[in-house]
Amino acid sequence: MTHAATVDAAVAIRPAVSADRRRIITSLSAAFAGDPAMRYVFPRDRQRQRHLPRLFAMLYDSDADCGRRLVSCDGAAATLWRAPGLTDNAARFGWWQRMLSLWRFGEGMSRAYRLGHAIEAHFPARPTWYLHIAGCAPWAQGKGLGAAAVRAGLQRIGDASVYLETANANNLGFYRNLGFDVTGRWHVPDGGPEFWSMQRGG
Repeated sequence: MTHAATVDAAVAIRPAVSADRRRIITSLSAAFAGDPAMRYVFPRDRQRQRHLPRLFAMLYDSDADCGRRLVSCDGAAATLWRAPGLTDNAARFGWWQRMLSLWRFGEGMSRAYRLGHAIEAHFPARPTWYLHIAGCAPWAQGKGLGAAAVRAGLQRIGDASVYLETANANNLGFYRNLGFDVTGRWHVPDGGPEFWSMQRGG
């Protein structure tokens, strides 16, 4: 057994409660600060720093009744899941429409639309669980928290199909170690980031 597996096995992951909301938003905002998709939508550092907490607050709230929200006990790592049957176009990508309310003067709207439409176009046709968001705050990485948070969701789901997409090539090995395979590779049109579709089970 590797040291990472030992650490991972000892991490307690539980369903998120209302008291976790602020910590989860802070952790996810920090985790995605350098993500290519977020850098595409929010190109300027100060702009991204200002908008990410508002974005992740909306994502966290929108997933309340759609599946599961899991968190490590310290709030540093979290995963947001959407269940099959709750991943049609309206439920799956409604948060991209709500995301546009972040800009009252058109800031980032065209990039957000392109990103949302590209994600929708590559989503599997058959019903599947959707690992909507998975992140671990930079100050807590390397401790197995992120892997534990994903594994906890996979254990609850069992053998059902699970889908995710990532714009960060560094995530590919992480998800492969959790049983995901790359099923597609694509770009957001008009100079957007490269994405990988990944699936597990089913």
